Amino acid sequence: MGTLLMTGASRGLGREAAEQLLRDHPDQHLLLTVRGANGDRLATELAGKTGNRNVSTVSADLASFADIRKAVQEIERRIDVGELPPLTGFLGNAGLQMVSTTRATEDGFEATFGVNVLANYLLLRLLFDRFERGSRIVVVGSDVHFGDFKHSGGLIPAPRWTTVAELARPRPGGVREGRRAYATSKLAVLYLVHALARRLPDGVDGYTYNPGLVPGTGLVRDADPVSRFAARTVLQLARATPFAMGPVAAGRLLAKTAMGPRPGASGSYLDRGKAVPSSPESYDEAREEDLWAAAAQLCGLPAEVR
Repeated sequence: MGTLLMTGASRGLGREAAEQLLRDHPDQHLLLTVRGANGDRLATELAGKTGNRNVSTVSADLASFADIRKAVQEIERRIDVGELPPLTGFLGNAGLQMVSTTRATEDGFEATFGVNVLANYLLLRLLFDRFERGSRIVVVGSDVHFGDFKHSGGLIPAPRWTTVAELARPRPGGVREGRRAYATSKLAVLYLVHALARRLPDGVDGYTYNPGLVPGTGLVRDADPVSRFAARTVLQLARATPFAMGPVAAGRLLAKTAMGPRPGASGSYLDRGKAVPSSPESYDEAREEDLWAAAAQLCGLPAEVR
């Protein structure tokens, strides 16, 4: 028995994935990060709906490094005293898509990059030595990192890579730049996972997971009324096409990726569970190593894993 740590399980495909994990893996403990005071309620709801009480929560605002560090300390305490089984997995599903690039995290970083990239980095670095052999680390990415019409429908501008310091800094920019920041953060997730996979010990795998277009996940909750209306109406019609699916089906695939048969070599990009090539731009070891070192500095950690 082990513990799977999951972020972003309160709504949408994350909630569906959590329910599926509890149904399919009754002996696995599911530990969820929850912002605010709703953790006990979420765990109770999931246990009641699935009949599996192997679920608990830990409080963590992923827009706060202090909160993340406090949560990791609590996770380690519970493992050390036997309240939790050893750590055997991580599913990073939490993510933001903002309507500007002006919003900042508690630590002063641009919100999209701070939550989508730096929060995952800090969690994984602080817990790096806790993952048991056989563990699987999955961070949710997006096919918008390709930056073309085929993968974004023209709704999301192509990513624009600059320096990590610039990407992590709040800056002037409205809706279009907010969406571009989202695409760029998902390119950064691939760089992060590639760099991580090179450092993981044998027997521990890391993956980037693309759920495809999943209307109804709440990702655009920060958007303007017109965009939210489109997400509720027009984008729902996309479920009838091969390019999209609902939260239930997407959640089931995500759960299978997190706990099912090994989906591919460590570092792979998983498009709805199938290992496929990511964009040509996403294979850039110099950028990957630069991101790893810069993220370490921003998080106050040494670049090298010891």
